[in-house]
Amino acid sequence: MTDTIAGIEIPDTRAVAEATDFLRDTAGPLLLHHSRRVFLFGSLHARARGIETDPELLYVSAMFHDAGLLTPFSDAEQRFELDGADHARSFLLERGFPEHAAEVVWLAIALHTTPGIPGRMGGEIAATTFGVLTDAIGWGLDRLDGGQVEEIVAVHPRGDFKKEFLQVFVEGLKNRPDTTYGTVNADVLEHFVPGFRRGSMVQRVMDAPWPQ
Repeated sequence: MTDTIAGIEIPDTRAVAEATDFLRDTAGPLLLHHSRRVFLFGSLHARARGIETDPELLYVSAMFHDAGLLTPFSDAEQRFELDGADHARSFLLERGFPEHAAEVVWLAIALHTTPGIPGRMGGEIAATTFGVLTDAIGWGLDRLDGGQVEEIVAVHPRGDFKKEFLQVFVEGLKNRPDTTYGTVNADVLEHFVPGFRRGSMVQRVMDAPWPQ
């Protein structure tokens, strides 16, 4: 793959190469291209905002941020974000990364669908979410250089991204619908899965085993 895209250098490290190979082997082109765009868009936003990031940690965060949609990495039924975060953390620790680095990546992935909070946190955490938001819903796209955006999409094409990406979500969540409570993921199942009914905080309070 191209080493520099839109002025952003892809880190040349073993962890980066192995994270790329992992996603290519397990996820296929759609999520590989999406995840690389997340890294690139996140890097551009960080640069524009003067946010310092460790490119290697940001890249691993981007590569694993949606991995939990495809392959359960734990026996517990949990949010896909946590599955991906847990796996990324193990991936880094097994390769000798320090605990604090693995924790940064864990947080970046675990929080990437949480509105409002990641952007107020550390560089890699914020940049991962900025990249996700740009590629998924076009957030901040008007603040990026058009030529750089075109270069990124030329190297990592979107194809029929909107339709296919949402279908990946449906397939990854439909067998664990309870994990979508309180998250944006419930929006996907509510739209695509007949009979799905999202849980609510009101109902949980009303059904609590208390007399009053």
